[in-house]
Amino acid sequence: MKRVGPVLEAFAEQMLGGLRRRDQREKGELYLRGLLLDGKRKSMRPMADRLGIDHQCLQQFITSSTWSHSEVRRRLTRWAVGFVDPVALVVDDSSFPKDGPASPGVARMYSCALGRVGNCQIGVSVHAATDWASAALNWRLFLPASWDDRALDDPDQIAAAWARRARAAIPDDQRHQEKWRLALDMVDELRGWGMPVRPVVADASYGDVAAFRQGLTDRGVPYLLAVTSTATAYPADAVPVTAPYPAGGRPPSPARPDPPRDLRALVTTAGMLAAGRMAAGRGRTQRLLAVHPAHRCPAARPGPPREDPAADRAGLPRAQGRPRPGPFRGTLLDRLAPPRHPRQHRPGRLHTTATCPGSPCAGPALAGPILPGVLARTGRSPRRPSMAKAGSAGRSAHDRAARLSGQPG
Repeated sequence: MKRVGPVLEAFAEQMLGGLRRRDQREKGELYLRGLLLDGKRKSMRPMADRLGIDHQCLQQFITSSTWSHSEVRRRLTRWAVGFVDPVALVVDDSSFPKDGPASPGVARMYSCALGRVGNCQIGVSVHAATDWASAALNWRLFLPASWDDRALDDPDQIAAAWARRARAAIPDDQRHQEKWRLALDMVDELRGWGMPVRPVVADASYGDVAAFRQGLTDRGVPYLLAVTSTATAYPADAVPVTAPYPAGGRPPSPARPDPPRDLRALVTTAGMLAAGRMAAGRGRTQRLLAVHPAHRCPAARPGPPREDPAADRAGLPRAQGRPRPGPFRGTLLDRLAPPRHPRQHRPGRLHTTATCPGSPCAGPALAGPILPGVLARTGRSPRRPSMAKAGSAGRSAHDRAARLSGQPG
């Protein structure tokens, strides 16, 4: 430490020179010394014991002192870019195993350090990388949904999350966000600090997120992201087209004729001869296969002209000046019922009943005067038969004769 003391003091002056108070700059330099000294644990009390000071001064500098960490990170970014000269930005997350539930953002999550699901914290970081060095430029603490009272529905869970946030002194503007959103926010912040555009490199946990890839594309940032074999894509020769649509309808979006397939199937179908070669360093080569991601569709070529269904039905080309299908006009409006008032009945439309002309040969029925006399001679009285016996298809002959006998001549 005595040998590197002058270098550390110059670095601390460069990083913490923006702090207004002298005691803050001194405590910041002590904190850097504690991080560089030997020892596995880098918490306040062990570092204070190695430095031979009271741990309260380091604790107050980190937790309650009013200094802008964003300004320190901006200075660190400028120093790292000038010293490392990165060729890429590496996005990654690290896990920190914890024993208790009081640390900010701690929850049961998958931990790379443990190799399983365990109680840990997760931090997302962006590193400036080259073939000989790397430096962390920006980092964020990942807050799970269990630490965000706005992302929960159960009242008991909301109360518990609010109590944890108050105990850990988490600001109200820090909420649950996906890791890839934190990475995009940090990339935007680095560009605001003057960081030149560099390709973004990440593993499959970020590469499989289509929204993350699209966010980098919208920002004009090139990327090289790992993906799993289950990711879907289109072959390189699949060109999107616009399907024909009828006149007056909503045009469909450009789409490729065949559905996307997973990368394993595309590589197996294309074979080794279709893949190109690329040098991977140290005498190794990589085979590449060009594909189109399935989450976005580039501009399509001009599709076939619009079709007119009326012309297709008539078998004739579309006539010039023929009106398109539109709203009701003219006499069609007279056929519509008037609007209904909530306290008035809808007026019905009058329909005239057509009178059927009588037959010219209509006259008195013969069964009228003859049938009663015949029945009287036989000793039977005319009576109506049962409707159940007559059936629903018609009436009996006696009923029809009695009805017809009363008709005018």
